[in-house]
Amino acid sequence: MRRILLLALTMLSAVLPGLAQAWWQPDWAYRKPITIDATPQGAALGGEAGRTPVLVRLHTGNFSFEGVGENGSDLRFVAGDDKTVLNHQIEQFDPLLGIALIWVDVPNVSAGAAQQLWMYYGNPKAPASANGQLTFDPDYTLVYHFAEANVPARDTTAYGNHAQTAVVSVDGTVIGKGAQLGVAPLMLPASPSLSLQAGASFTFSAWVRPDQLGAEQALYVRRDGASEFVVGVNQGVPFVQVNGQRSAPGQPIQAGQWSHIAVKSDAGNVALFVAGRQAAAVAVSLPAFNTSAAVGGDIARPATPGQAASAPALAAFTGAIDELRLSKVGRPDALILADAISQGADSRLTAFGADEQQAGKSHFGFILAAMPLDAWVVVAILGLMMLVSWAIMIGKGRSYGAMSRANGSFMAFFRESAGAPLDALASSNRVPQEVKQDSSLWRLYEVAIEEMRRRQERGYDINAVSDATIGAIRAAMDGVMVRENERMAKRMNWLSTTIEGAPYVGLFGTVIGIMLVFVVAAMAGAVDINSVAPGMAAALLCTAAGLGVAIPALFGYNWLASRSDAIGADMAVFVDEFATRLAEEQGAGRQVRPALQRA
Repeated sequence: MRRILLLALTMLSAVLPGLAQAWWQPDWAYRKPITIDATPQGAALGGEAGRTPVLVRLHTGNFSFEGVGENGSDLRFVAGDDKTVLNHQIEQFDPLLGIALIWVDVPNVSAGAAQQLWMYYGNPKAPASANGQLTFDPDYTLVYHFAEANVPARDTTAYGNHAQTAVVSVDGTVIGKGAQLGVAPLMLPASPSLSLQAGASFTFSAWVRPDQLGAEQALYVRRDGASEFVVGVNQGVPFVQVNGQRSAPGQPIQAGQWSHIAVKSDAGNVALFVAGRQAAAVAVSLPAFNTSAAVGGDIARPATPGQAASAPALAAFTGAIDELRLSKVGRPDALILADAISQGADSRLTAFGADEQQAGKSHFGFILAAMPLDAWVVVAILGLMMLVSWAIMIGKGRSYGAMSRANGSFMAFFRESAGAPLDALASSNRVPQEVKQDSSLWRLYEVAIEEMRRRQERGYDINAVSDATIGAIRAAMDGVMVRENERMAKRMNWLSTTIEGAPYVGLFGTVIGIMLVFVVAAMAGAVDINSVAPGMAAALLCTAAGLGVAIPALFGYNWLASRSDAIGADMAVFVDEFATRLAEEQGAGRQVRPALQRA
């Protein structure tokens, strides 16, 4: 029975897919599943990245850009529960070129299990909701996308640490637009949010592409009195230097190729990461800094009392830079790795599924959306009736089929034994156990043989079987036949109840629904077709559901009744055939004729 109910539930979910799949809001016509996979099968981060701004890179290979707003204002990103809306920021959205770069604030990227997000689109009335200040957590003190052309880079965080100098824009970088370095350093403001206390935690990260490899090139430089903090490249080998202490040579980078470089200071250790992996480290704490920093070039050491300002010691970095970030915390190693392997063109962190269309945008979906609570209660009752009726029909169909096959097999054995005594089958092992278990004719045969033996044990019919014995055997077989018919008719009354009752239950829901439609329309003062049509359609859906439950039950009932009648007819024929054979083999007729002559 449990298997039958499971099958019925599966069929119900196939018939009503709109009920089984949730949708965040009905105003959005489409959605696209996005899988964030940090497990070994995906990005293989090997740790917990925590809250992460994940880059969603859309292009014509994974997104058609059909049905979405021209500027992407209708884009919404929802967590896997289809309820929690995630913050996002659009860096670039160009449906004509077929490219979009969107940062999504994922609350937790875990290496333990993949998670699914939903990207909703297709709502022309939706206002823009992208906000970089919410997408990047408050520990990010500066984030430059370099999306603006030939102007000072703008900070997308809430701190507003915009660049003090303009940059030359570069197209076709690792993430949209970037900046060209090499002429003059990109100066960052000396704001309180960018100041560092002695021993403070800090993270620097950026994508860089050197045009040529040279000696002692500066990527990020900060000086304050005798204190220095330098991130640079020496003949293609990145290094970090704090107050004269430089890291050992590590993994090199190549000219003309994009590389992700990050530096993290935390707990008295400054670590250098190349391509998301730690390449070198210096056991030192950062000193305090309150001055401005330079990107892509060195800055002169400020003058101190009794000492003039010194000239820059490092050469300018000649090349391009993209996605510059500063944080006032030491970011997890898994997050740095996630940035390095997910922000490039071939991301192993994100995977895209096929677009889905909102079921509510179909006619049937609109009806479902307009159904009130009482209609859902009626539909739930009808669904329960349908499940039970289908379970009964499937169970009865299998039972009748097994019984018919077993009866056919038994009759073949019975007729093969025509020359043997009637009780030969009962005392032999010719009849298989499954036939004995399923055949109603076997049970008739068994009770008849048992009745014969019982009468013989009591001394009746020693030489021949009398009419009284035949009558007793027929009565015993008729009793078994009645019980078999009752067994076959068990739970069939539920099907007849479903056939007669389901339309009335649906009609009841329709009447209640129409009453509510008119009451609500009267209270609102709106009587136009647009105000009453959805409710009327939802109310009529109850009647349709009732008919949808009753009609299959009617067909199933008639089919089962015909099979039951056929099995009942086989039993009646077998009773007559057994009695006839008994009379022929035991000579009952010969005992009756002399008695008639004497009469």
